[in-house]
Amino acid sequence: MSSLDDLKKHARELRERLEGQLASTPDSASLQALRDRFLGRKSGEVTALFKDLGKLASEDRKEAGEALNALKEFSEARISEAEAHFERRQRESRLSSERIDVSLPGRARASGSKHPLTLIREEVEDVFIGLGFDIFDGPEVDDDFHCFEALNMPADHPARDMQDTFYLEGQPPRLLRTHTSTGQIRSMLANENPPGVRVLCPGRTFRRDDDITHSPMFHQFEGLVVDRGITLGDLMGTLEAFIHAVFGKEYPVRFRPSYFPYTEPSVEVDMGCSACKGRKTGCRVCKQTGWLEILGSGMVHPAVFESVNARLGEVVYDPAEVSGFAFGSGMERIAMIKYGISDIRLFYESDIRFLEQFS
Repeated sequence: MSSLDDLKKHARELRERLEGQLASTPDSASLQALRDRFLGRKSGEVTALFKDLGKLASEDRKEAGEALNALKEFSEARISEAEAHFERRQRESRLSSERIDVSLPGRARASGSKHPLTLIREEVEDVFIGLGFDIFDGPEVDDDFHCFEALNMPADHPARDMQDTFYLEGQPPRLLRTHTSTGQIRSMLANENPPGVRVLCPGRTFRRDDDITHSPMFHQFEGLVVDRGITLGDLMGTLEAFIHAVFGKEYPVRFRPSYFPYTEPSVEVDMGCSACKGRKTGCRVCKQTGWLEILGSGMVHPAVFESVNARLGEVVYDPAEVSGFAFGSGMERIAMIKYGISDIRLFYESDIRFLEQFS
């Protein structure tokens, strides 16, 4: 730059060019490029003019410096104004596109619900807790003694065929329990105030069954009452109270002889058919009998007391002095009757259409 007049002329040209380019800048990214072109520290056009000050005569440098400072301040102010304009326009656009109408109804979140088997388990537990029972939870992986031998089913007993289960490798042999009756044995062994026992043992069990009414994994609840003077009448009164509490007093209850290795005498418990309400002619659900089998039960076999005594190493439950009753049923069985479900596999398919019916 050879003279003060040339520098001032160049400064005016930069000011006019900046104004023109600001008017045509479309967005913030382009504005940043414009800032770098005019005010960049290394290659900015306004910055380059300051480097020419040293070429001017000493008496012209003050006036030239004032002119360049005015140009720099003008450029920074105009670019800042444009930047604020773009930010304001962007904010207004976002507010317009993201506007919330507070008068619209809110979006309700779908609420979950308990699984039907959980509902049945809680109801069963509540009924028996109200009858003075404690809840006892035993292991799902157990041994042959607790699952079979202590329940009067030695290795060659034919009843084992109906309770074929899943065995695990290793010594001593372990297996997945076939019934929660294992909890009955464990509760007697762990009892701190013998001979009185009053427990309900709910939980998962496992057998090699798989059809519309049986599953390899299912849920049971088994109950045990042991004390002096326990009779079959106590058993019948307890189970009738349970059935009426769960299904209603309008359903009749009957007891008929049966057989279980660990009870003697043994009785099956039936209730009036929930589909036909116990009509004499019956229906397809109850196979024209008017009755549905719901529980197995009986008085505790003396051999069970003897097995527990042998494991304890002393006579704690003397069959001559104490007696008791035991009973058991499947949670799925109760749920299928109560809710009118015909296929046990529905409980495990996680079909939301099925599960929503219980919410």
